[in-house]
Amino acid sequence: MTLPPHPGVPPGIATLADYETAAQAHLEPKVWRHIQEGAGTERSLAENRAAFARWGFLPRALADLRGGGTGLTLFGHRHAAPLLLAPMAYQRLAHPDGELAVVRAAAALETGMVVSTLASMTLEQVADAGREAAAALGKPSPPLWFQLYLQPDRQDSLALVRRAEASGYEAIVLTVDAAIKPAGITLPAGVEAANLMGMHRIRHTAVPGGGIVLGTPLADTAPRWEDLEWLRSETRLPLLVKGMLLGGDAAQAVGCGADGLIISNHGGRVLDGVPSALDMLGAVADATGARVPLLMDGGVRTGSDVVKALALGASAVLLGRPQMHALAVAGMAGVAHAIHLLRTELEATMAQLGCGTLDAISSERLWAFDG
Repeated sequence: MTLPPHPGVPPGIATLADYETAAQAHLEPKVWRHIQEGAGTERSLAENRAAFARWGFLPRALADLRGGGTGLTLFGHRHAAPLLLAPMAYQRLAHPDGELAVVRAAAALETGMVVSTLASMTLEQVADAGREAAAALGKPSPPLWFQLYLQPDRQDSLALVRRAEASGYEAIVLTVDAAIKPAGITLPAGVEAANLMGMHRIRHTAVPGGGIVLGTPLADTAPRWEDLEWLRSETRLPLLVKGMLLGGDAAQAVGCGADGLIISNHGGRVLDGVPSALDMLGAVADATGARVPLLMDGGVRTGSDVVKALALGASAVLLGRPQMHALAVAGMAGVAHAIHLLRTELEATMAQLGCGTLDAISSERLWAFDG
């Protein structure tokens, strides 16, 4: 697979790490901190990368790679590679085109995109831009999923789901691990949660002499199991739950009707001290018994990372912060280039391991380093 040259990509960008290094110069300091920071001492943030470093490879020699490829089917739709763009809020913080640039890159690379409730463009605008870009390129529309943060009023949550259904989104991703977290960045003029305009949102919770978190509307409206069951009853779209780490929780979510799970610690941004998603994949796979696809989110930066996640039980991975890095550096061209780099590394790693297809990737191809 080759891409036409993109003059907007600076010379010397050859890895996602290069995009991260370059991005700081393109972002306001407060935006850079917002993108990069983790919770607490950032132990969990660091573990997201350290977990990958604990694994090496055992290649098979003289493997037959003829007819190989990285395509897979998720929920009846074809994906060019086991890679989706994770939901990232307020992408206009990184580039004026925001989510529109990202979805156009997704269309060019036939890559799935999960659009955030907190997108800075409406979910309808993003879907339209993806279809238009795909049509101009003579390609199928990129698979689009909608990430849902439950709203204090169920009717507002349902309105978001109905809008996603009407706009052609192919799945709903319910995030359950970030209802209670510190306030984020103060948004600059012109950047807002475009999908939530006119909806009631809980902004202030603590009151003098009262509850700080517990006993406030913020905690009282956090997602519960009955909310998952309600959401399952309200849509026929595939429903994934994002933000689980424990096998027991994962099994219960499947029992409540979840069609897939995204193992994630929210990029280490919510609760410090939790393990990496990669480290928890095996336990979740054991608990769910391959009944639903498992996706992994957190710390993916190279094609070899993708292979390690697949070998440990993931069907696909999600790419988060690197989207913002590439978007800040070179807009749509940067995001497309970053996806291309990651897929190139993925295929090179697979070839070196002797894995011509995704099905050939297994834990037998991994080596655990001591310590």
